[in-house]
Amino acid sequence: MNNERPYWNMEMEPLLNSPEMEKIQLERLKKMLARLKSNAPFYANMLKQSKLDPEKLTGFDEFKEKIPLFNKQSLLALVQQYKGDLLRVLDDIMPVSVDELDYMATTTGTTGVPTPYPLTNFDIHELWGEAMVRGAWRAGIRPHDRMLFCFALSMVIAGVPLLIGLQKLGCMAIPVGAEAKSERILLMQKLFRGTFYVGTPSLAEYLIEQCPKILDKPVKELGFKALILGGEPGAGIPEVKAKLENAYGCRVFDGGAGFGVSCDHPEYQGMHWLGDDLCYYELVDPETKAPIQMEDGAQGEAVFTTLVGDGFVLIRQSLGDIHQVFTEPCPCGRTGFRYKVIGRADDMLKVKGVMVYPSHIKGVINEFVPRVTGEFRIILEEKPPRVVPPLKIRVEYGKGTKEEELETLEKEIVEAMSRRLKISPKILWEGPGSLERSHYKGQVFEKKYEEK
Repeated sequence: MNNERPYWNMEMEPLLNSPEMEKIQLERLKKMLARLKSNAPFYANMLKQSKLDPEKLTGFDEFKEKIPLFNKQSLLALVQQYKGDLLRVLDDIMPVSVDELDYMATTTGTTGVPTPYPLTNFDIHELWGEAMVRGAWRAGIRPHDRMLFCFALSMVIAGVPLLIGLQKLGCMAIPVGAEAKSERILLMQKLFRGTFYVGTPSLAEYLIEQCPKILDKPVKELGFKALILGGEPGAGIPEVKAKLENAYGCRVFDGGAGFGVSCDHPEYQGMHWLGDDLCYYELVDPETKAPIQMEDGAQGEAVFTTLVGDGFVLIRQSLGDIHQVFTEPCPCGRTGFRYKVIGRADDMLKVKGVMVYPSHIKGVINEFVPRVTGEFRIILEEKPPRVVPPLKIRVEYGKGTKEEELETLEKEIVEAMSRRLKISPKILWEGPGSLERSHYKGQVFEKKYEEK
């Protein structure tokens, strides 16, 4: 295969976001719904009640009109109905039996019931893995490369399932995992000289601090060609992206919140959606759940319907992310509409009626690096989204910042927040390194209301 070709899948990727692709999507949706009608009692009942005949489906408008959304609350209701028997729930909503599954992954949720991602080998290689390889190829990974794999390996879908799926690319995997902690991660990089880092942006940020302590050199000397980041906001925030690219001396790519990855254009253009033939993407109003037209600049809650697959089947399922889409051609020339993650619906805060997401706050704070480290915590006295002003934020000042400079720095940060976000927070200063770091996803909230 030609390593210089623009796309991993030269059959499907040139057709992304085109009229030809719409025909492929509709035919695949009909087949998926027919499978569910025959083999998944939950969806068979839904199709019967909605009077939707898969064979006579006229288009996606009818599909969206007749099939309701499925979200975390829908899953919890089913789990409660089956008295906590999650395997029985899965048997009810999948077109295959639980006995046919090959892997089980979940979200990283630490409370309640984590969202399951049941997978067969087909799902791993031809659905999830296929989409991820398309992104890795666009980010520049080739068979001769070495991938330092730093996503958590325990249960999460970005762990072992992603690692296995990426193997079809043919590059060397160095599966150190976030669980190994920074010292071992850096040791493995020193020994095996990975050319690409794959992991969360918060871990990549933490390694900026740890590398000089552990290896006695800056991360720029680790030799990465690029960082491929996902699992949380960061790589799509211009200030964070600039911080990482300056520190590592290489390009940063953003991936996740669906089947997407950013391109190599110097300015962040959002993530290109790479899976039209694998998963149908739509936007809905976060409050009314009414469909939103896919036009340039539109914002809404992202909803997914997988068009192929066995266990990994999503039917108008929301994962709780708010996206903005861009349908005009990208300056990079690559196919696929683009989307930016605005924030998670359950992370949204309302301060005097102004909607604010942690990613917005992170972007402003990172404008002031190195006078601040970039680490912060949002203090919540009451359960969100409502916040009684002022919003309190713990912020770490940088090593070179003197305490007598903090008053002026605080005024500058508050002014920037007021100008960009329309809020005037209260800054609570913390010394360098005093806020706990995570090798997994970065922590942004201190939920004081849970301690009451």
